[in-house]
Amino acid sequence: MDLSFLPDLTAVLDSVHTAGAAPAADSAGAGSLELAQAATPEGGAKSGPTTGPATGDGAKFGQDRKVVKADIAGNASPGDDFSVLAVVERADWIVKGVVAILVFASVWSWAVIFEKLVLVRRINSRATRFENRFWSGGSVDDLFAEVGERPNNPMAAVFAAAMREWKRSIGDDSGARALRGSLGDRIDRVMHVTLTREMSRSERFLSSLATIGSTAPFVGLFGTVWGIMRAFQDIAVQKNTNLATVAPGIAEALFATALGLVAAIPAVVAYNKLSGDLDRYAHRLEGFSGEFSAIVSRELDNSGD
Repeated sequence: MDLSFLPDLTAVLDSVHTAGAAPAADSAGAGSLELAQAATPEGGAKSGPTTGPATGDGAKFGQDRKVVKADIAGNASPGDDFSVLAVVERADWIVKGVVAILVFASVWSWAVIFEKLVLVRRINSRATRFENRFWSGGSVDDLFAEVGERPNNPMAAVFAAAMREWKRSIGDDSGARALRGSLGDRIDRVMHVTLTREMSRSERFLSSLATIGSTAPFVGLFGTVWGIMRAFQDIAVQKNTNLATVAPGIAEALFATALGLVAAIPAVVAYNKLSGDLDRYAHRLEGFSGEFSAIVSRELDNSGD
């Protein structure tokens, strides 16, 4: 068979060998160049080719860890913080207004509680000292001079008012006997008016505790309802019912409820206690007024004889 039309096989193999040898030579040259660069010191001996890839892998691993940490920090939403300040900061202006009202009510109630506790203790101790001095058998004129025009407790004020009325009536030489006969009634009225005024002064701001105790739970309930409405709105907007969507609104609602109870419970307890203490003190003043009125009536009867 005549194969003369085929190309020369030897020439083809030579061309293929030449084309494959050229890239290999280039690769070998590049590799030798890289090795030469790695071996060339730049201010100091460089590590060999085995150390280079290890160092690169360590740097890459460190970069991967940084990326993971950044992703975790980026995925940590501010809504995951449920501290008190964070909950208040995320709340809208209505819930913030409710929180401000309840905080003010709580601070006010505690201020009134401490002031009334100190007042009740002070007036009871001073009333005890005054009663001991009054029933010691000394002169009421000396006691009136000691009390003076500015009594430091309601019982002393009632006594001073009665003694002033007594002094005015006894010192009036031109007064008729009929006017002196009504002195007991006038002293009773003066003591009653003074007792009412002193008790009103002692009970000042006490009614605010009753107001806070009765209204603070409802104010907190309003914040609760508003926070739940906001939670449902977030569900509707995001079309998602997972905990991350519902939790912020529920946290605001529960915080408003808790704050309302924190403001109301101490106010109610303190109002009941302080009201009872002041009522007992008022009965104590009424008893003293009755006893002093009996003493005045006895003196008037003796002077009439």
